[in-house]
Amino acid sequence: MELFRIKKDIPFMSYGRLTTSISLITFILAIFFLMHRGLHYGVDFTGGTVMEVHYPTTANIAKIREVIDQTGLKDVTVQNFGSSQDVLIRLPVKKELSIAQLSEKISSSLKNADSGAEIRRVESVGSQVGEELYENGALALLLVCAGIMGYLALRFEWRFAVAAIIANMHDVIIILGFFAFFQWEFNLTVLAAILAVLGYSVNESVVVFDRVRENFKKMRKASAVQVIDNAITRTMSRTIITHLMTQTMVCSMLFFGGETLHNFSLALTIGILFGIYSSVLVACPIAMWLGVSRANLIGDSEKKPREDEAALAP
Repeated sequence: MELFRIKKDIPFMSYGRLTTSISLITFILAIFFLMHRGLHYGVDFTGGTVMEVHYPTTANIAKIREVIDQTGLKDVTVQNFGSSQDVLIRLPVKKELSIAQLSEKISSSLKNADSGAEIRRVESVGSQVGEELYENGALALLLVCAGIMGYLALRFEWRFAVAAIIANMHDVIIILGFFAFFQWEFNLTVLAAILAVLGYSVNESVVVFDRVRENFKKMRKASAVQVIDNAITRTMSRTIITHLMTQTMVCSMLFFGGETLHNFSLALTIGILFGIYSSVLVACPIAMWLGVSRANLIGDSEKKPREDEAALAP
């Protein structure tokens, strides 16, 4: 579907040096904040205490958070678990309090606020489990990147694979840089959002790269710059519609999804915005500078019939 059509090609590649320079500066700043501030890991990675609380009626999540805040505990996650009457509370590690003391403190506060509160389960998540989650998450990220590179190298060629993976890692590092700078909690839901952004961003790159390959077959006399500019311009309508609809859904989770979905949707919002930018203004200039050409994409077999026709022409 094409709601609007841009008749004249926009010279995106003429701004290639500027956009990649901006990306490089942003990338370096993100790494700087990651190295100096680091990520604020949640209970999933650092370990802590998990409590399951049951209420006779629908649990008031906002009130429960307020009661826990009054105890002086910070970085506590409160969410519904299974039903509207069951609540899962994740508490970070407190060196000055044992697990028994911590759970007793929260239990007494909740029962004072609501006598119907029933503590059904108290479990400790050790730091060893958190370390395993951290390692498995990093491994999943590496496997996704390797899969993306392999797919693009087989479907197009290695130049596009390298360009796409640089653009995708640009998105990932910038998301992590935001979380390091603002010290937002980094947990498993944020990691899931980053993996989703990788797939989302590579989909945009594939659409543009596919149009570039088609243009090389159609625009025989055009240069690589003209081919890429035309490909991006022709897919602009699809890009705007797709990202606008996706961002609308993610913003609804961000503003109305509550604390549980806040960081997840926040990471998706940053990833989608930078994913549009990197797929068009980072991946394409890099592919062009790596020397993408008609011969590399469609092979010499496309040239031979035309050479034979020229030889037979009077």
